[in-house]
Amino acid sequence: MGKGMSDAISSSEMRALEVNAEYLGVSPAQLMENAGCAVSREIISRFKSEKNRIAVFSGVGRKGGDGFVAARHLASLGYRVTVVLIGNPQDIKAKVVQDNWRSILSMSHSVETIIAHDSSLIPSLNVDVVVDALLGIGAVGPLRPPLLQAVKAINKSKAFKVAIDLPTGVNPDNGQILGDAVVADLTVSFHRPKVGLLKASKYVGELSVASIGIPKEAGTYVGPGDVLIVRKPRPSESHKGDFGRLLIIGGNETFAGAPTLVALAALRVGVDLAYVAAPSKTAHDIASMAPDLITVKLEGEHLNPRNVGIIEEWLKRSDAVVFGPGLGLHEDTVKAVGEVISVIGKAKKPLLLDADALKAFPESESKVDFPVVFTPHSGEFKILTGKAPPKELQERVKCVQEAAETLRAVILLKGPVDIISNGEAVKLNFAHNPGMTAGGTGDVLSGIVGAFLAQGFEPFRSAVAGAFVNGAAGDFVAKEIGYHILPTDIVDWIPKVIEDPMAHAKIKRV
Repeated sequence: MGKGMSDAISSSEMRALEVNAEYLGVSPAQLMENAGCAVSREIISRFKSEKNRIAVFSGVGRKGGDGFVAARHLASLGYRVTVVLIGNPQDIKAKVVQDNWRSILSMSHSVETIIAHDSSLIPSLNVDVVVDALLGIGAVGPLRPPLLQAVKAINKSKAFKVAIDLPTGVNPDNGQILGDAVVADLTVSFHRPKVGLLKASKYVGELSVASIGIPKEAGTYVGPGDVLIVRKPRPSESHKGDFGRLLIIGGNETFAGAPTLVALAALRVGVDLAYVAAPSKTAHDIASMAPDLITVKLEGEHLNPRNVGIIEEWLKRSDAVVFGPGLGLHEDTVKAVGEVISVIGKAKKPLLLDADALKAFPESESKVDFPVVFTPHSGEFKILTGKAPPKELQERVKCVQEAAETLRAVILLKGPVDIISNGEAVKLNFAHNPGMTAGGTGDVLSGIVGAFLAQGFEPFRSAVAGAFVNGAAGDFVAKEIGYHILPTDIVDWIPKVIEDPMAHAKIKRV
């Protein structure tokens, strides 16, 4: 209770919080129990007589499970409860929902159950309260039978109407009506109100926001839910380029490995193309090491102002840029950094600034008014901001947050605990291990974050998810072989972490 619409949350953010809560040890069953109990409390506070008749219209998804729990609590207090399942019981897939459905079936004396797998079976009930537990925050498409007819039946009823989390038929993110929607007298939204409720107030009725036990750390600690936000679906009609093209600018006559690792990591995340712009000899070396990469051969032995024109051309083919790994700090390179940042800014391409380009940034007189992620370690942070980050965690967090606000950028400060901030929000990443001090692991991180940027995700989310994927991949490697980690080992684990980020909970828990 007590949270206003200014605290509204998107469906993807809410799902991420629920997954992160599970990662922290709060089970989906606990959250569902708390949700259903919260709904029952709201009803009990308004309808105090046990003679009140209550109908719960439940779907086969998690919102239906919330309805089953509410029905169980209400029946246990003596209310006359009918549960109407809209759909087939065999379509209940989530175990936590199955468990609560079985509980309802076992309550044959206190709960009447009706299974309406067809529109013609939806009953007209003479009740005092009807609960909408049909569809939750995962609903986006037009309502179809029998759900559409169930919504119409609820609206036709003269009963007091209670919507769980949001009225069925209201898009959780934009408030659009999906053909039809429940017109509720009361909406009990969980944790925080959903964004769509802002634009669908006439369907919401009175709004009550209930806590369901999601820890604050689910929002401040990086977890698997943050990875789910940046997982991009691949429809069968996908084409090359749909999943991003990343340009990596780095390398010099000595260092070819760093930009190569960035590019390989980005490809493992799922970008379609990774271009590496490097001095000519270095580019040849990279091409011989990794034929999966496309190399752009720059004139000279190191980045210099003469290279800006060709970089500008390749920017037109790219969706995001990682700039700095293995670049070196030759006098000509430092001069070129500002010019390159300037053309990236004019192209409005998201940029990750790392390593030597980050070190040269304070001298480049560049100003950023486009999406930028800085990924410094402590020493680079001092060069970037003129201030060494404090050792005490809370002071360190405050320092990073203030620096991000000043730079108007995202900062991912690498360390024993990674700190990610955009100047407002802050996330802490605990996923990694002491074996990841090997050179090159930071380049892998840059490739992961750069890939998410190239796929169109905003900088803060990209940095947060990238920190977890990199660290969790390193933890899986450590579990297999101990702290004898090569950066290429981490690259190989990237797809497995993205496909199943929750698996990390089995080997390391915050």
